[in-house]
Amino acid sequence: MTRLHEIENAIRTLSEQDRKTLIQDLPSLIPELDGDVLWKQIIEDPTPRPALTALLNEVDAEYQKNPNSFPEMKDSDFDAKQ
Repeated sequence: MTRLHEIENAIRTLSEQDRKTLIQDLPSLIPELDGDVLWKQIIEDPTPRPALTALLNEVDAEYQKNPNSFPEMKDSDFDAKQ
């Protein structure tokens, strides 16, 4: 049995409350789970993406011509829809 399997089995034996605590603690234990770290990796990824670049350039050009055609975002736009 590998160490990973041992860890997985140990997690399966945790109580529901301990699993909830582990979920909260995981970002400090595994920094790769931190959303900011993931975004940093995405932003710093040097892989060329010509189609995405072309789309962003097109949107930017349209915004430069007519910024009022883009609705202003509000905090409430990010609220969960129910």
